[in-house]
Amino acid sequence: MTNPTDHSIDPKGLIRESYRIEGISDAECRSILIDWALSLPESGSTHDALAALLARHAPGAPDHPMTALLRAGLGQARPRRRTRTRAS
Repeated sequence: MTNPTDHSIDPKGLIRESYRIEGISDAECRSILIDWALSLPESGSTHDALAALLARHAPGAPDHPMTALLRAGLGQARPRRRTRTRAS
């Protein structure tokens, strides 16, 4: 699992900043979460990153819309499958 204090899971600080925005809406959080997800490296685990972000932010903001989205994403995130090509 990714270390919850690891800044590489939120290098642009998008998730961190979303928690600082007073009165942020669900739609705004969804937009931020999509931007965050698109900036993840392909080699990383989305599931682990979501879990680490929840561990970092949810305890201090359990009712925040981003917390709900992170939880929902964690339930849907699947480990990336690695495909191998066969040599002919």
